[in-house]
Amino acid sequence: MGNSLSVDGRASIHVFASAKAWIEGSATRQLEEVARRKGVTAVAGMPDLHPGKYGPVGCAILAETVHPAFVGGDIGCGMGLFRLDAEVRKLRVDKAVERLRVLARSWDGDAAACVAAAGLAPTGFDAALGSIGGGNHFCELQAIEEIVDADAAAAAGLDAEAVFVLVHSGSRGLGTSIIEEVLAGGLVALDPAGDEGKLYLDRHDHAVKWAALNRRIIAERAAAAVRAEAVPVVDLPHNLAEVTAGGVLHRKGAAPSDRGLVPVPGSRGTLSYLVQPVGAKPESLASLAHGAGRKLDRRSMHGRAGTTRSELERLARNRFGGIVVCEDRNMLIEEAPDAYKSIEQVIGDLEAFGLARVVATFRPLVTFKSVRERDERSRTRHREKGFVDKRHRGWGEGGAGGGEREGGR
Repeated sequence: MGNSLSVDGRASIHVFASAKAWIEGSATRQLEEVARRKGVTAVAGMPDLHPGKYGPVGCAILAETVHPAFVGGDIGCGMGLFRLDAEVRKLRVDKAVERLRVLARSWDGDAAACVAAAGLAPTGFDAALGSIGGGNHFCELQAIEEIVDADAAAAAGLDAEAVFVLVHSGSRGLGTSIIEEVLAGGLVALDPAGDEGKLYLDRHDHAVKWAALNRRIIAERAAAAVRAEAVPVVDLPHNLAEVTAGGVLHRKGAAPSDRGLVPVPGSRGTLSYLVQPVGAKPESLASLAHGAGRKLDRRSMHGRAGTTRSELERLARNRFGGIVVCEDRNMLIEEAPDAYKSIEQVIGDLEAFGLARVVATFRPLVTFKSVRERDERSRTRHREKGFVDKRHRGWGEGGAGGGEREGGR
C-alpha cells in the first residue's frame, strides 16, 4: 500500500513514493485539490509526481464523471518501444545522427491511407502524422544494457544484440483542439453516459488511437533512416481516460499497469527501463510511473545549464557515448538531464512498493529531438502542412508536448 494522505474526508490519496523521492509540495497540493473535486473517489500518485497545468503529472484519478482537464491536451501521449532488425555492433552512430535528421521534415507517406487502415476518420491534423513535437518528446535509438529477467525478455522478443527505438509523442494539435474546445468555458465534469460526455470520449478515443499511429510512423521513419524495419514490442498511452466498472479512470502521466510490459524512460542521459507490473494493489489504480518526472521546471534550467559553449557541447552527449540531436538551444537546456529526477529512485520505489520488477535496461545511442531547418523552402513545406518551427512561434501543450512539466524527457 502507498503512503496515505488525509484529505478532509474526501477521496483517498495513496502516494507510491519513499521519503527519498523528490516530490514538490506544490505537486502534493495539486493532488489534494484533485481529491476535493466533486465525484472524485480515489487518487494514486506515482514516484515521478510533479506539478502540471491542470493538475499533477504522474497520477491516476478515479471519478464518477469525466474530467477532461485530468487528461490534459496531449490526449493519448505515450511511449512506444520497437525492435529493429539491425545489430548494435553494425550501427554507425555518426551516420545514424545524420540520417535521423529526416524526422524534422514532414512525413511524405500516405497519411489518408494510414488513417483509413487504422479505422480512423480523417481530421485536419493528419498532415502532422509522423512528427515528434517539442518539449520532452523524443525518438531514441537504444541498445540493451542489461537483461534482468531473461524469461520475460524472451517472451517479449527482446534481442540483446538488436537496436531498439523508443518513441515518446502524442496527438499533437489534434489533442490540443479537443481540450481547448471542451474547456473554453472553464473546467467541466461530464456524465460519461450523457451526450457531452459521450462526444468527448469519442473524440478522446480517436486521439488516443491517432497518437499510437503517430508513434508507429515515427518509429518506422527512424528504422528506415538506418536501413532497418521496426517490430513493435509495446506501446502504451499515459494521458487518457477510460470508463471502468468502478468509474472513470483518468491517467495523467501514468502508464497503465494492466496491459503488460511498461517502458519507463529516465532523462536523455540515463538508462531507460522496461518493467513488468506485479501485484494488483487496488490503491495504485492499475497504474505505474511513466518516466523519471521533472525535478526542475523549464524556466529554472536557464542559468543552471548550458551557460557556456563547452557546457552546451556536453549537453549534446551522454555518459554512454551517445549523441543528443537537439539544435534548439532552449530545448537543449530545458531538457538537460539535471532537470529530471533520478530514474533509479523512481524504479526503486516501484519495486519497493511491489508494483513492478525490472525486465531490462536500455542505454541511449542517439536521442533525436530537433534540428534547424536548412533552407526556407523546407520551412515553407512545414508551414503548409501545419508545422511551426519553435523559433518562429511558441509551442502549445498538445501541439508540441511542451506546455506541462511532463515526466519522461
